[in-house]
Amino acid sequence: MAEELLAAQDQYLKSGIHIGTKFKTAYMSRFIYKTRPDGLSVLNLAKIDERLRLAINMMNQYEPQDILLVSRRENGWKSVKAFGKATGVKVFAGRYPPGILTNPNHSEYSEFKLIMVTDTWPDRNAVKDAMQIGIPVIALCDTNNQSNEVDLVVPCNNKGKKSLGLLFFLMAREYLKHRGQEKELNIDDFSED
Repeated sequence: MAEELLAAQDQYLKSGIHIGTKFKTAYMSRFIYKTRPDGLSVLNLAKIDERLRLAINMMNQYEPQDILLVSRRENGWKSVKAFGKATGVKVFAGRYPPGILTNPNHSEYSEFKLIMVTDTWPDRNAVKDAMQIGIPVIALCDTNNQSNEVDLVVPCNNKGKKSLGLLFFLMAREYLKHRGQEKELNIDDFSED
């Protein structure tokens, strides 16, 4: 029997996690299940769940203080802040200050071992900095994202508040579970209606 999904299938579907854009890049085509009559691409739920598990397993190799989560896209701010609060991971919700990973003279200079971004385009400065110093990048990618500078792609609707809320809720839950710190998390803290 196939492995059980991290969330119930209908919970995934209600969040819109599988709804992509009308534009699709060549790299993301392997994660697309079909294209709807209205032109929107639909991502494969099994692939989303599989890649989400890979991202969680990758995160599990690092302490919270070694991970940086970046989200320039405002729709992700509530969910990434909730993720940071629950896990202790450092979060930048808003404009990422370029150079904080590469310039020791920067006022906010920090050393991290893993970067996670909610969208490769608006978060490209964080991806560029991570590439420059050679640390892995996990990126949430919609059907229109370029992902050639990313180590691990999690295909998903990275623009929807409900989709991002569910993703970061699941990631926080599983990361804490792995660390033996199971907390009672409320999905409403990660998502907006």
